[in-house]
Amino acid sequence: MKTPVDTAAKVAFLSHPDAYPERPSHVEVIETHMSWVFLTDRRVYKLHKPVRTDYLDFSTLERRRADCAEELRLNRQLAPQVYLGMVALTREADDSLALAGSGEVVEWLVKMRRLPRECLLDARIERGRVTPAEVDGLVEVLVSFYRRTPACPMSGEAYRQRWRRDIQAHHALLLGADRGLPVAQLEHLRDALLGFIDRQAALLGERAGRVVEAHGDLRPEHVCLNQPPVFIDRLEFNREFRLQDPAEELAFLALECEHLGAAWIGERLFSTYQRLSEDRVRPELVVFYKLARAQLRARLSAAHLTDHPPRESVQKWLNKTRAYLQLAQRYLPALA
Repeated sequence: MKTPVDTAAKVAFLSHPDAYPERPSHVEVIETHMSWVFLTDRRVYKLHKPVRTDYLDFSTLERRRADCAEELRLNRQLAPQVYLGMVALTREADDSLALAGSGEVVEWLVKMRRLPRECLLDARIERGRVTPAEVDGLVEVLVSFYRRTPACPMSGEAYRQRWRRDIQAHHALLLGADRGLPVAQLEHLRDALLGFIDRQAALLGERAGRVVEAHGDLRPEHVCLNQPPVFIDRLEFNREFRLQDPAEELAFLALECEHLGAAWIGERLFSTYQRLSEDRVRPELVVFYKLARAQLRARLSAAHLTDHPPRESVQKWLNKTRAYLQLAQRYLPALA
Protein backbone atom coordinates (compact mmCIF):
# COMPACT_ATOMS: atom_id res chain seq x y z
CA MET A 1 0.00 0.00 0.00
CA LYS A 2 1.39 3.35 -1.02
CA THR A 3 2.06 6.08 1.54
CA PRO A 4 -0.61 8.82 1.37
CA VAL A 5 0.43 12.07 -0.29
CA ASP A 6 0.56 14.71 2.43
CA THR A 7 -0.87 18.21 2.10
CA ALA A 8 2.57 19.83 2.01
CA ALA A 9 3.50 17.83 -1.09
CA LYS A 10 0.23 18.75 -2.80
CA VAL A 11 0.72 22.44 -2.01
CA ALA A 12 4.32 22.37 -3.19
CA PHE A 13 3.31 20.80 -6.51
CA LEU A 14 0.41 23.19 -7.10
CA SER A 15 2.58 26.21 -6.27
CA HIS A 16 4.60 25.81 -9.49
CA PRO A 17 3.44 27.00 -12.94
CA ASP A 18 4.47 23.70 -14.53
CA ALA A 19 1.64 21.95 -12.66
CA TYR A 20 -1.00 23.61 -14.84
CA PRO A 21 -1.92 22.74 -18.43
CA GLU A 22 -2.31 26.43 -19.30
CA ARG A 23 1.34 27.06 -18.27
CA PRO A 24 0.78 30.33 -16.38
CA SER A 25 3.57 32.86 -15.92
CA HIS A 26 3.32 32.54 -12.12
CA VAL A 27 1.16 31.12 -9.31
CA GLU A 28 -0.06 33.18 -6.36
CA VAL A 29 -0.72 31.03 -3.29
CA ILE A 30 -3.18 32.02 -0.54
CA GLU A 31 -3.78 30.05 2.65
CA THR A 32 -7.04 30.30 4.59
CA HIS A 33 -8.27 28.43 7.65
CA MET A 34 -9.94 25.79 5.48
CA SER A 35 -8.23 25.85 2.09
CA TRP A 36 -5.25 26.56 -0.09
CA VAL A 37 -6.06 28.75 -3.10
CA PHE A 38 -3.82 28.86 -6.19
CA LEU A 39 -4.26 31.78 -8.59
CA THR A 40 -2.81 31.52 -12.08
CA ASP A 41 -3.04 34.16 -14.79
CA ARG A 42 -6.60 33.19 -15.77
CA ARG A 43 -7.74 30.46 -13.37
CA VAL A 44 -8.23 29.79 -9.66
CA TYR A 45 -7.85 26.34 -8.08
CA LYS A 46 -9.05 25.62 -4.54
CA LEU A 47 -7.80 22.73 -2.43
CA HIS A 48 -9.53 22.01 0.88
CA LYS A 49 -7.42 21.21 3.90
CA PRO A 50 -8.11 17.84 5.60
CA VAL A 51 -9.57 19.59 8.66
CA ARG A 52 -12.48 18.80 10.92
CA THR A 53 -14.25 21.25 13.25
CA ASP A 54 -17.61 21.44 14.98
CA TYR A 55 -19.15 22.98 11.84
CA LEU A 56 -17.40 21.19 8.92
CA ASP A 57 -15.70 17.92 8.09
CA PHE A 58 -13.06 17.75 5.34
CA SER A 59 -11.23 14.89 7.01
CA THR A 60 -11.49 12.35 4.16
CA LEU A 61 -10.94 12.49 0.41
CA GLU A 62 -14.58 11.55 -0.20
CA ARG A 63 -15.84 14.34 2.06
CA ARG A 64 -13.63 16.84 0.25
CA ARG A 65 -14.87 15.57 -3.12
CA ALA A 66 -18.48 15.95 -1.98
CA ASP A 67 -17.82 19.48 -0.73
CA CYS A 68 -16.23 20.46 -4.06
CA ALA A 69 -19.35 19.21 -5.85
CA GLU A 70 -21.60 21.14 -3.48
CA GLU A 71 -19.51 24.29 -3.92
CA LEU A 72 -19.98 24.06 -7.68
CA ARG A 73 -23.72 23.41 -7.42
CA LEU A 74 -24.37 26.34 -5.11
CA ASN A 75 -22.10 28.89 -6.73
CA ARG A 76 -23.30 28.26 -10.27
CA GLN A 77 -26.60 29.83 -9.19
CA LEU A 78 -24.96 33.24 -8.70
CA ALA A 79 -21.76 32.95 -10.77
CA PRO A 80 -22.50 30.43 -13.56
CA GLN A 81 -19.61 31.50 -15.81
CA VAL A 82 -17.04 31.48 -13.00
CA TYR A 83 -17.26 27.97 -11.57
CA LEU A 84 -15.85 25.72 -14.27
CA GLY A 85 -15.71 22.29 -12.65
CA MET A 86 -13.80 19.85 -10.48
CA VAL A 87 -10.28 18.69 -11.26
CA ALA A 88 -8.57 15.62 -9.86
CA LEU A 89 -5.03 15.73 -8.54
CA THR A 90 -3.55 12.33 -9.36
CA ARG A 91 -0.51 10.28 -8.45
CA GLU A 92 0.97 8.70 -11.54
CA ALA A 93 2.75 5.34 -11.88
CA ASP A 94 6.14 6.99 -11.29
CA ASP A 95 4.81 8.66 -8.07
CA SER A 96 4.75 12.11 -9.67
CA LEU A 97 1.68 14.33 -9.23
CA ALA A 98 -0.47 15.59 -12.10
CA LEU A 99 -3.60 17.64 -12.61
CA ALA A 100 -6.28 15.56 -14.34
CA GLY A 101 -3.83 12.73 -14.88
CA SER A 102 -4.62 9.05 -15.39
CA GLY A 103 -3.35 7.77 -12.05
CA GLU A 104 -4.79 7.39 -8.56
CA VAL A 105 -6.91 10.34 -7.41
CA VAL A 106 -5.30 11.82 -4.29
CA GLU A 107 -7.21 15.11 -4.12
CA TRP A 108 -10.03 17.12 -5.69
CA LEU A 109 -9.93 20.80 -6.53
CA VAL A 110 -12.53 23.35 -7.59
CA LYS A 111 -11.52 25.13 -10.79
CA MET A 112 -12.74 28.68 -11.39
CA ARG A 113 -12.31 31.51 -13.83
CA ARG A 114 -10.19 34.26 -12.27
CA LEU A 115 -12.09 37.52 -11.97
CA PRO A 116 -10.33 40.86 -12.47
CA ARG A 117 -9.29 42.19 -9.08
CA GLU A 118 -10.26 45.71 -10.11
CA CYS A 119 -13.90 44.64 -10.56
CA LEU A 120 -14.37 43.31 -7.02
CA LEU A 121 -16.41 45.52 -4.72
CA ASP A 122 -13.76 45.83 -2.02
CA ALA A 123 -11.16 46.98 -4.57
CA ARG A 124 -13.61 49.46 -6.07
CA ILE A 125 -14.40 50.84 -2.62
CA GLU A 126 -10.68 51.31 -1.94
CA ARG A 127 -10.40 53.42 -5.11
CA GLY A 128 -13.68 55.28 -4.58
CA ARG A 129 -15.03 53.95 -7.86
CA VAL A 130 -18.43 52.52 -6.88
CA THR A 131 -21.53 54.20 -8.34
CA PRO A 132 -25.12 54.19 -7.02
CA ALA A 133 -26.23 52.55 -10.27
CA GLU A 134 -23.83 49.66 -9.64
CA VAL A 135 -25.20 49.18 -6.13
CA ASP A 136 -28.73 49.15 -7.57
CA GLY A 137 -27.62 46.55 -10.11
CA LEU A 138 -26.22 44.15 -7.54
CA VAL A 139 -29.39 44.48 -5.42
CA GLU A 140 -31.53 43.67 -8.47
CA VAL A 141 -29.64 40.41 -8.94
CA LEU A 142 -29.94 39.55 -5.25
CA VAL A 143 -33.67 40.28 -5.08
CA SER A 144 -34.24 38.02 -8.06
CA PHE A 145 -32.12 35.34 -6.40
CA TYR A 146 -34.04 35.58 -3.11
CA ARG A 147 -37.36 35.34 -4.95
CA ARG A 148 -36.47 32.13 -6.77
CA THR A 149 -34.71 30.56 -3.78
CA PRO A 150 -37.00 28.19 -1.87
CA ALA A 151 -38.24 29.66 1.38
CA CYS A 152 -36.95 28.01 4.57
CA PRO A 153 -39.17 29.56 7.24
CA MET A 154 -38.37 28.93 10.89
CA SER A 155 -40.54 29.25 13.93
CA GLY A 156 -40.08 32.47 15.82
CA GLU A 157 -38.80 30.63 18.87
CA ALA A 158 -36.27 28.58 16.86
CA TYR A 159 -34.99 31.76 15.18
CA ARG A 160 -34.61 33.58 18.48
CA GLN A 161 -32.91 30.59 20.10
CA ARG A 162 -30.44 30.36 17.24
CA TRP A 163 -29.52 34.00 17.71
CA ARG A 164 -29.15 33.55 21.48
CA ARG A 165 -26.92 30.50 21.01
CA ASP A 166 -24.68 32.20 18.43
CA ILE A 167 -24.34 35.44 20.40
CA GLN A 168 -23.34 33.57 23.56
CA ALA A 169 -20.89 31.38 21.63
CA HIS A 170 -19.21 34.33 19.90
CA HIS A 171 -18.96 36.15 23.23
CA ALA A 172 -17.31 33.16 24.91
CA LEU A 173 -14.79 32.78 22.12
CA LEU A 174 -13.90 36.47 22.20
CA LEU A 175 -13.32 36.25 25.94
CA GLY A 176 -11.21 33.15 25.41
CA ALA A 177 -8.92 34.96 22.97
CA ASP A 178 -7.17 36.39 26.07
CA ARG A 179 -5.49 39.27 24.22
CA GLY A 180 -6.49 42.17 26.39
CA LEU A 181 -9.84 42.72 24.66
CA PRO A 182 -12.17 45.04 26.64
CA VAL A 183 -14.29 42.66 28.73
CA ALA A 184 -16.84 45.31 29.72
CA GLN A 185 -17.31 46.26 26.06
CA LEU A 186 -17.78 42.62 25.06
CA GLU A 187 -20.36 42.12 27.80
CA HIS A 188 -22.21 45.30 26.86
CA LEU A 189 -22.42 44.11 23.25
CA ARG A 190 -23.67 40.67 24.27
CA ASP A 191 -26.26 42.11 26.66
CA ALA A 192 -27.53 44.62 24.09
CA LEU A 193 -28.03 41.87 21.51
CA LEU A 194 -29.77 39.53 23.94
CA GLY A 195 -31.92 42.37 25.23
CA PHE A 196 -33.11 43.18 21.72
CA ILE A 197 -34.12 39.55 21.20
CA ASP A 198 -36.26 39.68 24.34
CA ARG A 199 -37.83 43.06 23.55
CA GLN A 200 -38.44 42.42 19.87
CA ALA A 201 -39.66 38.82 19.96
CA ALA A 202 -42.58 39.57 17.66
CA LEU A 203 -40.41 41.35 15.09
CA LEU A 204 -37.88 38.53 14.98
CA GLY A 205 -40.73 36.05 14.78
CA GLU A 206 -42.00 37.81 11.66
CA ARG A 207 -38.52 37.81 10.10
CA ALA A 208 -38.16 34.09 10.84
CA GLY A 209 -40.85 33.49 8.23
CA ARG A 210 -38.71 35.21 5.57
CA VAL A 211 -35.63 33.01 5.93
CA VAL A 212 -34.22 31.62 2.67
CA GLU A 213 -31.14 29.63 1.68
CA ALA A 214 -29.05 32.71 0.98
CA HIS A 215 -25.43 33.30 -0.04
CA GLY A 216 -24.18 32.93 3.51
CA ASP A 217 -20.94 34.94 3.28
CA LEU A 218 -21.81 38.09 1.36
CA ARG A 219 -18.73 40.26 1.76
CA PRO A 220 -17.42 42.95 -0.64
CA GLU A 221 -14.56 40.69 -1.80
CA HIS A 222 -17.19 38.19 -2.96
CA VAL A 223 -19.05 40.70 -5.16
CA CYS A 224 -17.87 41.34 -8.70
CA LEU A 225 -19.35 44.40 -10.42
CA ASN A 226 -19.55 42.82 -13.84
CA GLN A 227 -22.54 43.30 -16.09
CA PRO A 228 -24.48 41.59 -14.65
CA PRO A 229 -22.88 41.41 -11.20
CA VAL A 230 -21.78 38.00 -9.94
CA PHE A 231 -21.38 36.73 -6.39
CA ILE A 232 -18.70 34.15 -5.59
CA ASP A 233 -17.70 32.00 -2.60
CA ARG A 234 -21.23 31.14 -1.55
CA LEU A 235 -20.87 29.26 1.71
CA GLU A 236 -21.13 25.55 0.94
CA PHE A 237 -19.84 23.58 3.92
CA ASN A 238 -22.76 24.13 6.33
CA ARG A 239 -26.32 24.71 5.12
CA GLU A 240 -27.43 26.18 8.44
CA PHE A 241 -25.07 29.12 7.92
CA ARG A 242 -26.84 29.92 4.63
CA LEU A 243 -30.30 30.10 6.23
CA GLN A 244 -30.78 33.83 6.59
CA ASP A 245 -33.33 36.60 6.37
CA PRO A 246 -32.43 38.55 3.19
CA ALA A 247 -32.36 41.71 5.30
CA GLU A 248 -29.82 40.04 7.59
CA GLU A 249 -27.56 39.19 4.65
CA LEU A 250 -27.78 42.72 3.26
CA ALA A 251 -27.06 44.18 6.71
CA PHE A 252 -23.93 42.03 6.82
CA LEU A 253 -22.80 43.38 3.47
CA ALA A 254 -23.64 46.92 4.56
CA LEU A 255 -21.49 46.58 7.67
CA GLU A 256 -18.55 45.23 5.69
CA CYS A 257 -18.80 48.17 3.29
CA GLU A 258 -18.88 50.56 6.23
CA HIS A 259 -15.82 48.81 7.66
CA LEU A 260 -14.06 49.71 4.40
CA GLY A 261 -15.20 53.34 4.65
CA ALA A 262 -18.28 53.29 2.39
CA ALA A 263 -21.28 53.51 4.72
CA TRP A 264 -23.37 55.08 1.94
CA ILE A 265 -23.45 51.74 0.12
CA GLY A 266 -25.44 50.16 2.96
CA GLU A 267 -28.00 52.95 2.85
CA ARG A 268 -28.36 52.49 -0.90
CA LEU A 269 -28.59 48.70 -0.55
CA PHE A 270 -31.60 48.96 1.72
CA SER A 271 -33.41 51.74 -0.11
CA THR A 272 -33.15 49.78 -3.36
CA TYR A 273 -33.97 46.44 -1.72
CA GLN A 274 -37.13 47.81 -0.12
CA ARG A 275 -38.24 49.40 -3.38
CA LEU A 276 -37.72 46.24 -5.43
CA SER A 277 -38.86 43.64 -2.91
CA GLU A 278 -41.64 45.55 -1.14
CA ASP A 279 -40.18 44.22 2.10
CA ARG A 280 -40.28 47.00 4.68
CA VAL A 281 -37.30 46.55 6.97
CA ARG A 282 -37.40 48.39 10.28
CA PRO A 283 -34.24 50.42 11.03
CA GLU A 284 -33.75 48.88 14.46
CA LEU A 285 -33.70 45.42 12.88
CA VAL A 286 -30.89 46.51 10.54
CA VAL A 287 -28.94 47.79 13.56
CA PHE A 288 -29.40 44.46 15.35
CA TYR A 289 -28.21 42.50 12.34
CA LYS A 290 -25.20 44.79 11.91
CA LEU A 291 -24.24 44.47 15.57
CA ALA A 292 -24.51 40.70 15.38
CA ARG A 293 -22.31 40.70 12.28
CA ALA A 294 -19.75 42.91 14.00
CA GLN A 295 -19.59 40.48 16.92
CA LEU A 296 -19.19 37.52 14.54
CA ARG A 297 -16.46 39.20 12.50
CA ALA A 298 -14.61 40.18 15.67
CA ARG A 299 -14.80 36.56 16.80
CA LEU A 300 -13.50 35.26 13.43
CA SER A 301 -10.62 37.75 13.51
CA ALA A 302 -9.80 36.72 17.07
CA ALA A 303 -9.70 33.08 15.98
CA HIS A 304 -6.60 33.87 13.93
CA LEU A 305 -4.81 34.84 17.14
CA THR A 306 -4.65 31.17 18.10
CA ASP A 307 -3.12 29.92 14.82
CA HIS A 308 -0.07 27.76 15.45
CA PRO A 309 2.02 29.24 14.02
CA PRO A 310 0.10 32.39 13.02
CA ARG A 311 -0.06 32.76 9.23
CA GLU A 312 0.05 36.51 9.55
CA SER A 313 1.04 38.90 12.32
CA VAL A 314 -0.84 38.63 15.59
CA GLN A 315 -1.06 42.42 15.68
CA LYS A 316 -2.90 42.49 12.36
CA TRP A 317 -5.67 40.21 13.63
CA LEU A 318 -5.82 41.95 16.99
CA ASN A 319 -6.31 45.26 15.18
CA LYS A 320 -9.08 43.75 13.03
CA THR A 321 -10.81 42.33 16.10
CA ARG A 322 -10.73 45.71 17.82
CA ALA A 323 -11.87 47.51 14.67
CA TYR A 324 -15.06 45.44 14.50
CA LEU A 325 -15.71 45.99 18.19
CA GLN A 326 -15.28 49.72 17.69
CA LEU A 327 -17.68 49.59 14.77
CA ALA A 328 -20.21 47.85 17.01
CA GLN A 329 -19.84 50.66 19.54
CA ARG A 330 -21.22 53.12 17.00
CA TYR A 331 -24.45 51.18 16.74
CA LEU A 332 -25.10 50.30 20.38
CA PRO A 333 -26.95 53.57 21.21
CA ALA A 334 -29.39 52.93 18.34
CA LEU A 335 -30.33 49.53 19.77
CA ALA A 336 -31.25 50.78 23.23
